[in-house]
Amino acid sequence: MKTIAIIGAGPGLGLSLAKKFGEKGFKVAAIARNPEKLGMIISELNKLNIEAKSYVADVTDLPALKQALQAAKQDFGHIDVLEYSPYSGPGIFRHVLETTPENVLEQVNGHILPAILAVNEVLPDMIKNRSGAILFTTGLSAMFPLPSIGNVGIVMSGLRNYATNLYNELKEKGIYVGHLSIGTFIQAGTAGDPDHIAEAWYDLYEKKNCFEETFPQGIDPTRLSD
Repeated sequence: MKTIAIIGAGPGLGLSLAKKFGEKGFKVAAIARNPEKLGMIISELNKLNIEAKSYVADVTDLPALKQALQAAKQDFGHIDVLEYSPYSGPGIFRHVLETTPENVLEQVNGHILPAILAVNEVLPDMIKNRSGAILFTTGLSAMFPLPSIGNVGIVMSGLRNYATNLYNELKEKGIYVGHLSIGTFIQAGTAGDPDHIAEAWYDLYEKKNCFEETFPQGIDPTRLSD
């Protein structure tokens, strides 16, 4: 059986991804900073007979994140898919005119550096086995400038740049790198239902016929209100 490690696993998209990949035969390593939410995720997965374990780590604590990934590899033997989607909520958004070195650095520490560490932890085995996948989930500011989230957009676009370079370098080595840019609020029972996003992610992963997509597909950022 394959294993997916979900970094930033929460009761919304993280749980939906875990259920979707789990129903396809994956074991799940859920990594996040909140032990209570992780416990809920594992309980839900166990009810579905999906083998899963949780690992508590704040992504801004790089040694703790590294330890969590190493523990997951030890428990499951390998990580076949890494999904990266930490999210702190709209409270961290700053308009481009309010963007400062401090609130950009906070996002660098919370998104870019953990992503690089996580990739470095799983990539050697993937290259050795010539198989695996690395999946990056971002917001729409990764692809389109949105003044209302100026500090986050700088970092998300940097993360997309990193993911694009990985895709170009690894596609001939049997490793798929994908990017899904979310352009809607994630909420059950809406167009941004996390189960629908998980379906889109699995479809992109399974087909491996392109690097990135937006959710919803074809979203027009010029119609988004700042």
